[in-house]
Amino acid sequence: MARVKLTTEAVEESTYVITLAFANKAGAAVTPDSATWTLTDGAGTVINSRSAVAIAPLADSVDVVLSGLDLAMQPLETSYGNRLFTVQAVYSSTEGASLPLKEEYQFMIRGLAVVT
Repeated sequence: MARVKLTTEAVEESTYVITLAFANKAGAAVTPDSATWTLTDGAGTVINSRSAVAIAPLADSVDVVLSGLDLAMQPLETSYGNRLFTVQAVYSSTEGASLPLKEEYQFMIRGLAVVT
């Protein structure tokens, strides 16, 4: 599974949108039969109970919105936090049925001096 590094950083407890584009082996857009996402820190700890969250509605391109506690700094993080957003999907095409699609996105959260 490749890791995509997102260049736009999130801001602590603000809002962050990740756009997912699903494609088959040839690069053609596909709509998955099912898809989920999981949010973890760099050590693999699930953040804000965001494990195997279903993506709906399904389309070949989907925006997932993270906000509030999804983007909270963790106890050992100081000014920046590392996050991994993992997507797992299954699609069907002329290549076959129940074909897996997996991707991992990495982004940083910039901590604020005062958060209320």
